[in-house]
Order: sequence, then C-alpha cells, then structure tokens
Amino acid sequence: MGEKIYDGPKAALDGLLFDGMTIMSGGFGLSGNPESLIPEIRDSGVKNLTVISNNAGADGFGLWMLLQTRQIRKMIASYVGENKLFEQQYLAGELELELNPQGTLAERIRAGGAGIPAFYTRTGVGTVVAEGKPVEEFEGQSYVRETWLRADLAVVKAWKADTAGNLTYRKTARNFNPNMATAGKVTVAEVEEIVPAGTLDPEAIHTPGIYVDRVILSTINEKRIEKLTERKRETA
Repeated sequence: MGEKIYDGPKAALDGLLFDGMTIMSGGFGLSGNPESLIPEIRDSGVKNLTVISNNAGADGFGLWMLLQTRQIRKMIASYVGENKLFEQQYLAGELELELNPQGTLAERIRAGGAGIPAFYTRTGVGTVVAEGKPVEEFEGQSYVRETWLRADLAVVKAWKADTAGNLTYRKTARNFNPNMATAGKVTVAEVEEIVPAGTLDPEAIHTPGIYVDRVILSTINEKRIEKLTERKRETA
C-alpha cells in the first residue's frame, strides 16, 4: 500500500526505541491516545523515558501502563487528572514532573516543530512556573521565556491516513496530536482507516505526510469515557 504503511505496532516501532529517550504521546484526556502503540512501548522494556503528554492516561489506560512498569523517569505534562498512580509516584519522589500550563505546553510543542527555540508568554509570571526562567518586559508587561519541546519519537493517533502519510483527526483528538506530529525526529501514527493517496480532501488534511514516517492501522479503539454523566430519566 505504500512504504510508510507498516504491518502493526511492533513493526512500526522496530529500531526506534532506546533507554533514556524522549517520547511525545498524543491525546487529550482519554481522547486521541495512541492506544495500540503504548502497549508495544511497554512490552519492549525500554526504560528511563522522558514522556511529553498532556496527561498520563487514567487508571489502567494509556500512559498509565508505562507508569505501572516504572519505565517513565520524567513526565512533562499539564494535567495529573484522575491518575492516582501518577500522583503517588510523584509525591513519593519516584517520578520527576515538569508541570506546564496547558497552553504553554501546546505552544512549546508547536515551537519545537516550527524550529523556534524560545518564546515569551505572560502565563505563569510570578508563580513557580517562572522560577529559574528569564523574565522580560514588553510594552509594560512582564513575560516569562519558555523553550521549545522536541522528541526522539512522537506517537500519535488519527482518524484517517492515506498511503502518503497525510493525516486527518476527529474532534478532541486534534488537540495535541497535530503539534506533536511535527516535533518528533520520527513520527509514528496509528489510524482507524487507511485510504489510497489522493482520496483525502486536501482541505481536510491536518498533518501533511512530510511529517509522518510510519503509519499503522490501529488495533485498539476503545474510545473510553473518563467520567460518564447521565441525565436522570424524567418520570411521567
């Protein structure tokens, strides 16, 4: 189907993993997580990882798997969420955490993909977020300098790919995945459907194939709901 299409998660990660590497993992909450690739990273036994992700999954799901096996040394994230294991390991001093405001995290990743090593933002000025970072004044306001984020590997999840590696995401899955796809030295995408090149509407392509090195058909598509809220049935 194309040189970018691989048989499965294990084949797509072959030769890419090494101890001490930095991995970007897409997703927002439980939406858009690379559900098929994360278990293969776990099973490879690679360790001392620095993982950049909005959050670290939830109990029993997503990056939680890598926390459970103690393969993550450092998380660069913006949300601890409902992940008790994440909280326990951090409070026990077993996990290094670099906490970022959510917009700052997204922009640091985008900057990494765009080749912009640093930028200034008002977010975090005067808080622990700004500790140890240069602060400058622009037009009478203080701004803290933040640096780009890049990774040895970016694993992302999309809705569709064509055989050239062009990606389309659906809804919430579009939050961090497109930025991460640009900021990895190598980007591996898992998708729900693979179509022939030229099939996708060019206007609907969110990640151009030039950023994507390997594509697989996703083997896990749970689409979990983190917190289910139901309206009580009205009685007659």
